[in-house]
This record gives sequence, C-alpha cells and structure tokens, in this order.
Amino acid sequence: TMGSLKIFGDEVGTLPPNKRPVNTVFQNYALFPHMDVIANVSFGLRMQGIDKKVATASAREMIKIVRLEGLEERRPSQMSGGQQQRVALARALVNHPKVLLLDEPLGALDLKLRQEMQGELKRLQQDLGISFVFVTHDQEEALTMSDRIAVMNDGQLLQVGTPEDIYENPANRFVADFIGQTNLLEGTVEDSSTVCLANGARVHAPSAHGSGTKVAISLRPERAHIRQRGDVSAGETAVDGVVESVTYLGNARVYGIRLDFMGMEVRDENRPGAMLHEPGSEIAVSWETSAISVVAD
Repeated sequence: TMGSLKIFGDEVGTLPPNKRPVNTVFQNYALFPHMDVIANVSFGLRMQGIDKKVATASAREMIKIVRLEGLEERRPSQMSGGQQQRVALARALVNHPKVLLLDEPLGALDLKLRQEMQGELKRLQQDLGISFVFVTHDQEEALTMSDRIAVMNDGQLLQVGTPEDIYENPANRFVADFIGQTNLLEGTVEDSSTVCLANGARVHAPSAHGSGTKVAISLRPERAHIRQRGDVSAGETAVDGVVESVTYLGNARVYGIRLDFMGMEVRDENRPGAMLHEPGSEIAVSWETSAISVVAD
C-alpha cells in the first residue's frame, strides 16, 4: 500500500502516533480494569500533563455526552458491554481529536445492543462534528452507519462512494458480492445491450464493457421476482428455474432457486396475499433492467 495520509490538508503520515490528531476505539475497548470510569476517561489527558482537576472536569463533561452519568466510580468489570463501549468512546473523544478511528467497535455486542449503539454512534458523530472512520466486516453495518464507504481488498481501494452508490452501482464483481447479498449470473458481453449467459440465453443487459468481455449480472435477491412460467410482465427479463428451498424470516421469505446453470436466491416480502412457492415448483425468475448491474473483475 502506498500513498500519503492527510487530515484537513495537513500531512500526518510522517508524524509519530502520539502527535497525530487521531484517536482509536478498539474492538475489545482496552479499558484499564483497575481504574474507575473517571480515571479511564481522563487517563490520556493526565498523560499529556493536564492538571488533574481540569482533566477530571473534561472527563465528566464527556461522560455526560455519552450518557454514563452516575457510573463515574464503577470499574469496567461492574459494567455491561454497552456501557464499557461508551467509556471507551468517552476516553477517545475527551481530547477532541479531528478523526476518530473505530476498529470494529460493535463486534462483541449482541444484535439488539449493536443496533442501539449504531444509533448512539451516529448521534455522537453528528453532535460533535468529528469525522468517524468506522472499520467493519459487516456489510449491513457499513451501509447503516456511513455517509461514505470505502471498499478495500488486499490493500487496494476499489470504490469510494455513498452507501446508495456502492450498493446500486458496484464498480466490479468484488464490490457487488461484498456489499450486501447478490446473485452473480455469469456471462459474456455480446453487444452494448446484450449479455449471453452461461447457458446460452441472451438477456437484455446494457453494459459499457466491450464485446467478448467476461462479466456477471449482479441481481440483488430483493430485486428479483418469482413468476409463473409464461406469465412474465412486459419489460422484464426472465429465466426458468425450480424452487429448491424456502426460508421463513418473519418479514420475508428467501427462496433458493436452481437454474439450469447456477443457483440463486430471491427475497420475497411477506405481505398479505403473497403466494407461497413450495420446493419443487417450476417457476420463472424475472427482473427489470433497472434492477441489475453488469460487473467485471
């Protein structure tokens, strides 16, 4: 990996770590077990030589911001995972860094608390006006938390954009497959509007890739429809398949479909009157042209 690191136009890559305007919240929080909340939060300020009274006052202010008032004298072992996370946040924010790096900070939390803390982190970022760099391997979390996403693979920056742009217009096969769930229908570009799938079927798929390019049509499970064979709406493209499995999720059903050249998933919202397709049903999977992206390596 090569390049320079600038924050608000200032080169910081050559600065020693303790001089960079960046603080970190680690996945395991890295709190001092023998210290109470006040001591943990004020520790960095004290190490900078700041007067104890001033450091304590600043720590109390930040503890209030992260909503831990009344817990100042507790030690980490006396706190829940979510409370420990707030202590780690307060400690990282107390000296007002320009950038806060959060290294998979929610990975150790259960789903309900994780969702609660996602909202709390977004509130903090908006209230404080500090740039948060949020590292996560959870694609849904990346979409939920970010204003902009950077997708990396093997040290290479593949695409930077808004969550909507990354999800709707992936730059290549890796981004399409990594961000959210998708079906990748392998094929070859025939012309500017046609892709020949692996089974020889020609489908309407506008593409900027040159003729003969090996590509994949990225089709999100929620953008595909299950139809009766021969009952496909005008303007839709369809391929025949057989239902192999049905997974009930409460608000939706996910169908495992076997095409003659690959398997795929279709997510159907569980709405009143929705047709249930049993395993073994011979169906067609259809989609609108606007629902797909044509991606290459």
